[in-house]
Amino acid sequence: MSLFWAALAWVSAGAVPGVSWPVCTPADAGLDAAGLAAFSAFVGGRGCVVRHDRMAYLWGDPARRSDVASAAKPVYVHFLFKALEDGRIAGLDDAVAPLEPRLADLNPALGRKDARITWRHLANQTSCYGVAEAPGTAFCYNDWQMALFWDLLFLRVYGARYDTVDRDVLHALLTDPLGCQDEPTFLAFGPDDRPGRLAISPRDFARFGLLYLRGGRWGDRTLLSATHSAQAIGEPLPNAVPRSAGQPADMLPGQRSLGSQRVPDNQTDHLGSYSWLWWLNGVDRAAARQWPAAPTDVFGCFGHGGREVMAAFPGLDLIVSWNEAGIESREGQNEAFRRLCAAVRAD
Repeated sequence: MSLFWAALAWVSAGAVPGVSWPVCTPADAGLDAAGLAAFSAFVGGRGCVVRHDRMAYLWGDPARRSDVASAAKPVYVHFLFKALEDGRIAGLDDAVAPLEPRLADLNPALGRKDARITWRHLANQTSCYGVAEAPGTAFCYNDWQMALFWDLLFLRVYGARYDTVDRDVLHALLTDPLGCQDEPTFLAFGPDDRPGRLAISPRDFARFGLLYLRGGRWGDRTLLSATHSAQAIGEPLPNAVPRSAGQPADMLPGQRSLGSQRVPDNQTDHLGSYSWLWWLNGVDRAAARQWPAAPTDVFGCFGHGGREVMAAFPGLDLIVSWNEAGIESREGQNEAFRRLCAAVRAD
Protein backbone atom coordinates (compact mmCIF):
# COMPACT_ATOMS: atom_id res chain seq x y z
CA MET A 1 0.00 0.00 0.00
CA SER A 2 1.38 3.44 -0.91
CA LEU A 3 1.92 6.06 1.76
CA PHE A 4 -0.84 8.14 0.18
CA TRP A 5 -3.50 5.45 0.48
CA ALA A 6 -2.20 4.30 3.85
CA ALA A 7 -2.70 7.86 5.06
CA LEU A 8 -6.33 7.70 4.00
CA ALA A 9 -6.74 4.65 6.19
CA TRP A 10 -5.63 6.67 9.25
CA VAL A 11 -8.87 8.67 9.25
CA SER A 12 -11.09 7.95 12.24
CA ALA A 13 -14.25 9.42 13.67
CA GLY A 14 -12.79 10.61 16.98
CA ALA A 15 -14.15 13.55 18.94
CA VAL A 16 -12.53 16.97 18.78
CA PRO A 17 -11.98 19.52 21.56
CA GLY A 18 -14.38 22.39 22.03
CA VAL A 19 -13.42 25.74 23.52
CA SER A 20 -10.88 23.93 25.67
CA TRP A 21 -9.24 20.53 25.61
CA PRO A 22 -10.81 17.65 27.54
CA VAL A 23 -8.26 16.67 30.17
CA CYS A 24 -7.36 13.24 31.54
CA THR A 25 -4.57 11.70 33.56
CA PRO A 26 -1.70 9.99 31.78
CA ALA A 27 -2.91 6.66 33.11
CA ASP A 28 -6.40 7.20 31.68
CA ALA A 29 -4.77 7.81 28.27
CA GLY A 30 -2.66 4.66 28.52
CA LEU A 31 0.53 6.57 29.28
CA ASP A 32 3.13 6.20 32.00
CA ALA A 33 3.54 9.41 34.03
CA ALA A 34 7.14 8.70 35.00
CA GLY A 35 8.05 7.99 31.39
CA LEU A 36 6.44 11.25 30.29
CA ALA A 37 8.37 13.13 32.94
CA ALA A 38 11.63 11.65 31.63
CA PHE A 39 10.60 12.56 28.10
CA SER A 40 9.73 16.19 28.91
CA ALA A 41 12.89 16.61 31.00
CA PHE A 42 14.92 15.57 27.96
CA VAL A 43 13.03 17.87 25.58
CA GLY A 44 12.88 20.92 27.83
CA GLY A 45 10.91 24.00 26.93
CA ARG A 46 7.15 23.65 27.16
CA GLY A 47 4.53 21.52 25.49
CA CYS A 48 1.76 18.97 25.66
CA VAL A 49 0.81 15.42 24.78
CA VAL A 50 -2.65 14.60 23.43
CA ARG A 51 -3.95 11.05 23.24
CA HIS A 52 -7.40 9.79 22.26
CA ASP A 53 -8.56 13.41 21.79
CA ARG A 54 -7.71 14.41 25.37
CA MET A 55 -4.96 16.49 26.89
CA ALA A 56 -3.02 13.89 28.84
CA TYR A 57 0.20 15.67 29.81
CA LEU A 58 1.52 19.23 30.04
CA TRP A 59 4.88 20.74 30.88
CA GLY A 60 5.90 24.36 31.08
CA ASP A 61 3.33 26.79 29.65
CA PRO A 62 1.67 25.20 26.60
CA ALA A 63 -0.75 28.15 26.30
CA ARG A 64 1.89 30.70 25.35
CA ARG A 65 2.18 31.39 21.66
CA SER A 66 5.53 32.01 20.00
CA ASP A 67 7.27 31.67 16.66
CA VAL A 68 7.57 28.11 15.35
CA ALA A 69 10.00 28.89 12.48
CA SER A 70 9.92 26.23 9.74
CA ALA A 71 7.30 24.22 11.58
CA ALA A 72 4.82 26.70 10.04
CA LYS A 73 5.34 25.37 6.52
CA PRO A 74 2.69 22.61 6.57
CA VAL A 75 0.16 25.28 7.55
CA TYR A 76 0.98 27.09 4.30
CA VAL A 77 0.33 23.90 2.33
CA HIS A 78 -2.99 23.48 4.11
CA PHE A 79 -4.06 26.75 2.57
CA LEU A 80 -2.74 25.71 -0.84
CA PHE A 81 -4.94 22.60 -0.86
CA LYS A 82 -7.80 24.68 0.53
CA ALA A 83 -7.37 27.14 -2.35
CA LEU A 84 -7.56 24.24 -4.79
CA GLU A 85 -10.73 22.88 -3.20
CA ASP A 86 -12.33 26.32 -3.14
CA GLY A 87 -11.54 26.99 -6.80
CA ARG A 88 -9.07 29.79 -6.10
CA ILE A 89 -6.43 27.95 -8.14
CA ALA A 90 -7.08 25.55 -10.99
CA GLY A 91 -4.38 22.97 -10.35
CA LEU A 92 -1.25 22.16 -8.40
CA ASP A 93 0.75 21.90 -11.60
CA ASP A 94 -0.22 25.35 -12.85
CA ALA A 95 2.65 27.77 -13.35
CA VAL A 96 2.69 30.68 -10.89
CA ALA A 97 4.22 33.18 -13.34
CA PRO A 98 0.79 34.59 -14.30
CA LEU A 99 0.59 35.84 -10.69
CA GLU A 100 4.17 37.17 -10.80
CA PRO A 101 4.96 38.00 -14.44
CA ARG A 102 8.55 39.00 -13.67
CA LEU A 103 9.35 35.29 -13.21
CA ALA A 104 8.89 34.80 -16.96
CA ASP A 105 11.89 37.01 -17.76
CA LEU A 106 14.20 35.91 -14.97
CA ASN A 107 17.47 34.08 -15.69
CA PRO A 108 17.55 34.27 -19.51
CA ALA A 109 20.94 32.51 -19.55
CA LEU A 110 19.24 29.55 -17.87
CA GLY A 111 16.39 29.39 -20.38
CA ARG A 112 14.07 31.55 -18.25
CA LYS A 113 13.55 28.48 -16.14
CA ASP A 114 11.56 30.28 -13.40
CA ALA A 115 8.64 30.77 -15.78
CA ARG A 116 7.99 27.04 -15.30
CA ILE A 117 7.71 27.08 -11.49
CA THR A 118 4.42 25.53 -10.33
CA TRP A 119 2.57 25.34 -7.03
CA ARG A 120 3.74 21.74 -6.67
CA HIS A 121 7.36 22.85 -7.01
CA LEU A 122 7.01 25.60 -4.43
CA ALA A 123 5.15 23.36 -1.99
CA ASN A 124 7.77 20.62 -2.16
CA GLN A 125 10.86 22.91 -2.27
CA THR A 126 11.73 21.73 -5.77
CA SER A 127 11.16 25.09 -7.48
CA CYS A 128 14.94 25.67 -7.66
CA TYR A 129 14.22 29.37 -7.22
CA GLY A 130 17.51 31.09 -6.51
CA VAL A 131 19.64 28.16 -7.69
CA ALA A 132 20.68 27.11 -11.19
CA GLU A 133 18.72 23.87 -11.64
CA ALA A 134 15.44 23.79 -13.54
CA PRO A 135 12.19 23.54 -11.56
CA GLY A 136 11.38 20.02 -10.46
CA THR A 137 14.89 18.66 -11.01
CA ALA A 138 16.39 19.19 -7.54
CA PHE A 139 15.48 19.85 -3.93
CA CYS A 140 16.53 23.12 -2.32
CA TYR A 141 15.33 23.92 1.20
CA ASN A 142 15.21 27.64 0.63
CA ASP A 143 13.70 30.47 2.69
CA TRP A 144 13.69 32.86 -0.28
CA GLN A 145 11.45 30.57 -2.29
CA MET A 146 9.27 30.02 0.78
CA ALA A 147 8.65 33.77 1.00
CA LEU A 148 7.78 33.79 -2.71
CA PHE A 149 5.34 30.92 -2.10
CA TRP A 150 3.76 32.64 0.89
CA ASP A 151 3.34 35.97 -0.87
CA LEU A 152 1.87 34.43 -4.01
CA LEU A 153 -0.55 32.28 -2.04
CA PHE A 154 -1.76 34.65 0.64
CA LEU A 155 -1.43 38.04 -1.07
CA ARG A 156 -2.29 37.12 -4.67
CA VAL A 157 -4.54 34.04 -4.43
CA TYR A 158 -6.36 34.90 -1.19
CA GLY A 159 -6.12 38.66 -1.76
CA ALA A 160 -5.04 39.44 1.79
CA ARG A 161 -2.57 42.03 3.01
CA TYR A 162 0.04 41.52 5.68
CA ASP A 163 -2.13 43.41 8.16
CA THR A 164 -5.31 41.47 7.29
CA VAL A 165 -4.05 37.92 6.67
CA ASP A 166 -4.79 36.75 10.20
CA ARG A 167 -8.36 37.99 10.20
CA ASP A 168 -9.27 37.12 6.61
CA VAL A 169 -7.41 33.85 6.10
CA LEU A 170 -5.68 32.22 9.08
CA HIS A 171 -8.44 32.80 11.62
CA ALA A 172 -11.45 32.70 9.32
CA LEU A 173 -10.53 29.51 7.47
CA LEU A 174 -8.50 27.52 9.98
CA THR A 175 -7.84 28.54 13.56
CA ASP A 176 -11.34 29.79 14.38
CA PRO A 177 -12.96 26.57 13.06
CA LEU A 178 -10.40 24.61 15.09
CA GLY A 179 -11.34 26.57 18.20
CA CYS A 180 -7.80 27.76 18.85
CA GLN A 181 -7.52 29.40 22.25
CA ASP A 182 -4.35 31.48 22.06
CA GLU A 183 -4.73 33.74 18.98
CA PRO A 184 -2.31 32.25 16.44
CA THR A 185 -0.83 34.79 14.06
CA PHE A 186 1.11 34.92 10.80
CA LEU A 187 2.77 38.07 12.16
CA ALA A 188 5.01 36.51 14.80
CA PHE A 189 7.32 39.54 14.67
CA GLY A 190 4.83 42.08 13.34
CA PRO A 191 3.83 43.10 9.78
CA ASP A 192 7.24 44.63 9.02
CA ASP A 193 9.46 41.72 10.10
CA ARG A 194 9.16 38.47 8.12
CA PRO A 195 5.34 38.44 7.79
CA GLY A 196 4.24 34.85 7.32
CA ARG A 197 6.13 33.56 10.35
CA LEU A 198 3.59 31.68 12.47
CA ALA A 199 3.33 32.19 16.21
CA ILE A 200 1.14 29.57 17.84
CA SER A 201 0.92 27.89 21.25
CA PRO A 202 1.76 24.20 21.61
CA ARG A 203 -1.81 23.38 22.61
CA ASP A 204 -3.22 25.19 19.56
CA PHE A 205 -0.67 23.57 17.26
CA ALA A 206 -1.85 20.19 18.57
CA ARG A 207 -5.29 21.03 17.17
CA PHE A 208 -3.75 21.35 13.71
CA GLY A 209 -2.14 17.95 14.19
CA LEU A 210 -5.44 16.45 15.27
CA LEU A 211 -7.09 17.82 12.12
CA TYR A 212 -4.68 15.78 9.99
CA LEU A 213 -4.88 12.78 12.30
CA ARG A 214 -8.64 12.88 11.60
CA GLY A 215 -8.28 13.18 7.85
CA GLY A 216 -9.27 16.84 7.53
CA ARG A 217 -12.46 16.57 9.58
CA TRP A 218 -13.20 18.60 12.67
CA GLY A 219 -16.25 17.19 14.38
CA ASP A 220 -19.04 17.28 11.81
CA ARG A 221 -17.16 19.70 9.49
CA THR A 222 -14.76 18.91 6.69
CA LEU A 223 -12.05 21.58 6.74
CA LEU A 224 -10.00 19.77 4.09
CA SER A 225 -10.91 16.70 2.08
CA ALA A 226 -9.64 13.31 3.20
CA THR A 227 -7.90 12.98 -0.16
CA HIS A 228 -5.89 16.18 0.18
CA SER A 229 -5.13 15.77 3.87
CA ALA A 230 -3.76 12.30 3.09
CA GLN A 231 -1.87 13.57 0.06
CA ALA A 232 -0.14 16.21 2.15
CA ILE A 233 1.37 13.62 4.48
CA GLY A 234 1.67 10.71 2.06
CA GLU A 235 3.78 11.75 -0.93
CA PRO A 236 7.46 11.95 0.09
CA LEU A 237 9.91 13.07 -2.55
CA PRO A 238 11.69 10.06 -4.03
CA ASN A 239 15.38 9.68 -3.31
CA ALA A 240 15.95 9.97 -7.06
CA VAL A 241 15.40 13.72 -6.64
CA PRO A 242 18.88 15.08 -5.81
CA ARG A 243 19.76 17.90 -3.50
CA SER A 244 20.62 21.13 -5.34
CA ALA A 245 24.29 21.70 -6.09
CA GLY A 246 23.78 25.19 -4.70
CA GLN A 247 24.96 27.22 -7.69
CA PRO A 248 23.24 30.60 -7.31
CA ALA A 249 20.82 32.05 -9.83
CA ASP A 250 19.02 35.38 -9.99
CA MET A 251 15.95 36.04 -7.87
CA LEU A 252 13.38 38.78 -8.31
CA PRO A 253 14.51 42.29 -7.37
CA GLY A 254 13.58 42.97 -3.76
CA GLN A 255 12.92 39.31 -2.97
CA ARG A 256 12.46 38.86 0.76
CA SER A 257 13.20 35.81 2.89
CA LEU A 258 11.17 34.20 5.66
CA GLY A 259 14.32 33.40 7.58
CA SER A 260 17.77 32.63 6.24
CA GLN A 261 19.72 35.39 4.53
CA ARG A 262 22.18 33.02 2.85
CA VAL A 263 22.50 33.16 -0.93
CA PRO A 264 22.14 30.58 -2.21
CA ASP A 265 20.06 29.02 0.56
CA ASN A 266 20.28 25.23 0.53
CA GLN A 267 19.84 24.09 4.10
CA THR A 268 19.25 20.34 3.98
CA ASP A 269 18.45 17.31 1.84
CA HIS A 270 14.94 15.84 1.81
CA LEU A 271 16.17 12.43 3.05
CA GLY A 272 13.27 10.63 1.38
CA SER A 273 11.07 12.08 4.12
CA TYR A 274 9.66 15.37 2.77
CA SER A 275 6.05 15.55 1.62
CA TRP A 276 4.38 18.89 0.83
CA LEU A 277 6.49 20.66 3.50
CA TRP A 278 5.70 17.98 6.12
CA TRP A 279 8.46 15.73 7.49
CA LEU A 280 7.80 11.97 7.48
CA ASN A 281 9.67 8.97 8.86
CA GLY A 282 11.06 7.84 5.53
CA VAL A 283 14.39 6.39 4.47
CA ASP A 284 17.24 8.19 2.73
CA ARG A 285 19.46 7.11 -0.15
CA ALA A 286 21.51 4.95 2.23
CA ALA A 287 18.32 3.24 3.48
CA ALA A 288 18.65 4.97 6.86
CA ARG A 289 15.39 5.73 8.65
CA GLN A 290 14.74 9.35 9.61
CA TRP A 291 13.77 8.43 13.21
CA PRO A 292 14.65 4.77 13.74
CA ALA A 293 13.24 4.75 17.28
CA ALA A 294 9.81 5.99 16.18
CA PRO A 295 6.91 4.31 14.38
CA THR A 296 7.15 4.55 10.61
CA ASP A 297 3.85 6.42 10.31
CA VAL A 298 4.95 9.57 12.21
CA PHE A 299 4.47 12.90 10.45
CA GLY A 300 5.15 16.37 11.74
CA CYS A 301 6.22 20.00 11.56
CA PHE A 302 9.76 20.89 12.61
CA GLY A 303 11.52 24.19 13.22
CA HIS A 304 15.18 24.92 13.99
CA GLY A 305 16.14 21.25 13.93
CA GLY A 306 13.64 20.29 16.62
CA ARG A 307 13.36 23.31 18.88
CA GLU A 308 9.76 23.71 17.70
CA VAL A 309 7.83 20.55 16.88
CA MET A 310 4.33 19.26 16.37
CA ALA A 311 4.22 15.56 15.50
CA ALA A 312 1.41 13.05 15.11
CA PHE A 313 1.64 9.29 15.68
CA PRO A 314 -1.38 7.77 13.90
CA GLY A 315 -0.88 4.22 15.12
CA LEU A 316 -0.72 5.45 18.71
CA ASP A 317 -3.49 8.04 18.26
CA LEU A 318 -1.13 10.54 19.86
CA ILE A 319 0.06 14.09 19.20
CA VAL A 320 2.97 15.90 20.81
CA SER A 321 3.68 19.61 20.50
CA TRP A 322 6.51 21.61 22.01
CA ASN A 323 8.38 24.90 21.75
CA GLU A 324 11.67 26.31 23.07
CA ALA A 325 13.13 22.83 23.43
CA GLY A 326 16.79 22.06 23.79
CA ILE A 327 16.78 19.91 20.64
CA GLU A 328 18.41 20.99 17.39
CA SER A 329 19.22 17.76 15.54
CA ARG A 330 17.63 14.65 14.07
CA GLU A 331 19.42 12.61 16.72
CA GLY A 332 17.74 14.69 19.41
CA GLN A 333 14.37 14.33 17.73
CA ASN A 334 14.84 10.58 17.55
CA GLU A 335 15.74 10.32 21.23
CA ALA A 336 12.74 12.45 22.20
CA PHE A 337 10.45 10.21 20.17
CA ARG A 338 12.04 7.09 21.69
CA ARG A 339 11.33 8.35 25.18
CA LEU A 340 7.79 9.37 24.28
CA CYS A 341 6.96 6.02 22.72
CA ALA A 342 8.44 4.24 25.73
CA ALA A 343 5.85 6.00 27.86
CA VAL A 344 2.97 4.44 25.89
CA ARG A 345 1.62 1.43 27.76
CA ALA A 346 0.79 -1.74 25.90
CA ASP A 347 -2.95 -2.20 25.38
